[in-house]
Formats: sequence, structure tokens, C-alpha cells
Amino acid sequence: MRVGLISDTHDNVTKIKAVIKRLNELNVDLVLHAGDYISPFTAKPYAELKAKMIGVYGNNCAEHEKLKAVYTAVGKEIIGNFAEVEAGSRGIALLHGHDAALLRSLTTRGCYDVVVHGHDHVAKIAKVGGTLVVNPGEVGGWLTGRSSFGLLDTETLEAEIIDL
Repeated sequence: MRVGLISDTHDNVTKIKAVIKRLNELNVDLVLHAGDYISPFTAKPYAELKAKMIGVYGNNCAEHEKLKAVYTAVGKEIIGNFAEVEAGSRGIALLHGHDAALLRSLTTRGCYDVVVHGHDHVAKIAKVGGTLVVNPGEVGGWLTGRSSFGLLDTETLEAEIIDL
């Protein structure tokens, strides 16, 4: 299964449209959004995303109920602050990552095959014990000047970071 990984879109509709185009071209089966959408108006472009999308809130998402409603209206799902996702035969923990103690616990206890997070806007892939930890970086590009997303292959348990 091919899973697109995105985070920290931060209202940058131009970059949101670009990542959706790339994810559609890559024919991903699922997209996981690790939070910080920010405003409800950002939901509309996601109607063009062909894959199912599951997301969580970030620390800058103030309008939780409105965000959930508008993303649901375009066929995408925001779970809450944390999601357990089954993709292929892999267990994935999805969170924003602003709670450092929770992130550390999830990455070190070996309960998940993959932990996907964002928050610090720095794209990175690491192996902690038997757990693959992926931060796809920021789609928005506001903080680092780099817009990126991740691609996860659940069969091989390999991930890559792709620049927009």
C-alpha cells in the first residue's frame, strides 16, 4: 500500500493544490495528514484528492468542529488529536507531535510499525528500535522555505521525503 504523508499545510492553498496533484499522480491509496491545517477554508482543494484522507489536529488548529465539518463535507476525515490507522498490515500512529512526551513514548515503546508526526516542520525519517518514524516536513513552506511530503510503502516499510 502506498501512503502519502503530509503535515503543516498552514493555509498555503497554492502548496496544498500542488501536493494534491502530486499525490494523485503517484496514485497513493491513502493520505495521512499530521495536522496544522489552520483555517476551514483550506478544505475545498481536498475534494480533488482521489485517495481517502485521515488527519489529526495540530497545535494551531483552533476551530476543531468547523474544520471537522468542512473536511467531512469534501469526503476527508479528521479524527481528533491522535489516530491509530491500519494501512496494509501495518499499525500507524498519527499525531501532530507538539506533545514531546507523547511523541517520545510512541516512538520508543514499539507498539506501532510507523509513527507519523509533524509540528517542527523538519522533514526526517528515522528508525527507533523496530518503529519507523516519519516527519514529512511542511507542505506550507512558510517556516523552512522547503515544501515537502512523504511517501510510505507499507509492504517494504520504507519511506521517502519528496520536495514539491
